[in-house]
Amino acid sequence: MPPLFPAAAQVLFLINNLGLYIHIPFCTQKCSYCNFYSFNAESNLIDSYFNTLLGEITAKGKTVTRPVSSVYIGGGTPTVAGGKRLYELLNTINKAFNVLPNAEITVEANPGDNLVDILPFLKKGGCNRLSLGVQSANQTELNLLRRRHNLTDVENAVNIARKTGINNISLDLMLGLPHSNLKTLKTSLDFLTGLNPQHISAYILKLEQGTPLFKNQANLNMPNEDMVADQYLFMCDYLSAKGFNHYEISNFAKDGYQSRHNSSYWQLCEYIGFGPAAHSFFNGKRYYYKPNITDYISNPTAIPDGDGGSEFEYIMLSLRMSDGINSAEFKNRYGKSFSEKFLKTAETLQKNGLVNINGQNISLTNKGMLVSNSVINLFTEVL
Repeated sequence: MPPLFPAAAQVLFLINNLGLYIHIPFCTQKCSYCNFYSFNAESNLIDSYFNTLLGEITAKGKTVTRPVSSVYIGGGTPTVAGGKRLYELLNTINKAFNVLPNAEITVEANPGDNLVDILPFLKKGGCNRLSLGVQSANQTELNLLRRRHNLTDVENAVNIARKTGINNISLDLMLGLPHSNLKTLKTSLDFLTGLNPQHISAYILKLEQGTPLFKNQANLNMPNEDMVADQYLFMCDYLSAKGFNHYEISNFAKDGYQSRHNSSYWQLCEYIGFGPAAHSFFNGKRYYYKPNITDYISNPTAIPDGDGGSEFEYIMLSLRMSDGINSAEFKNRYGKSFSEKFLKTAETLQKNGLVNINGQNISLTNKGMLVSNSVINLFTEVL
């Protein structure tokens, strides 16, 4: 897949087209931090799920005429389903929808899976972007996170992908891990950037209720808030020096390789989700499926979740991106200008080093991204 076009043209492209998200809720084992809807499953359940999923995609495709500019297959660990099932899924999507020739088609994978057998099926089905859950380059951290791979697996996965012809590689990294510091973080950053990926997603560990790490948090040596902030700011400077653009709070990309699919979420573009726990924003409405595979297989019924595209959503999602919010775009969308209170709030935040004001644009600084929820709340209170 060639690099994306300039940012302004990309926004128009995404607005005019659709994204598709497909949830594959299967894993070989649950990671200690994960609260996504996923579990280990027998082959017969996987087959039943795929039969329902393919039927839903085929039926939906008959009612949708808009072109598709991105497809994202996430989980769980989609590659647990095997190459043949994923090829059939990709083939069904291509038959059911008008998938553009230059569409971005991403599949998530675990570096510990047998990718030498799986990736040729993905490539044949049109996959041109691989997202690998690396998380850390320190084996002690990988063990704590219950990751199934080691560093050799990661190197092999990247090499296999490129030999297969999938050259757009995204790697995941976690910050703020137990016992972590700037030294351990630099080890991971050195390793990931040494693989020359096009994209890096970096997330601060959050102890989610119900996960093993949450239950064991009293015994974890977690870094304090200041150390986590230092890690985040260090990472931002490090990746910038390596030629990565910090285009969203948790995402960094080489020129032209921003995630088209995820960018569509942040830019309030529409998308359709399939599978238990999948969400959609289509024809101005939001809806989702319950996180229950049994219900989905027996009767895949979407649950309405109200209108989408509100002023609040625009502020909340746009401020995640480095481009931020734009007063002209806001007025074009909602028929009004930012209030005086809104603009004064922006000026105060700028004095505190949390936002940048550049003409009609208001965006978060790296420091502001660390406290994005608080900053966004301040803005939405004075809309």
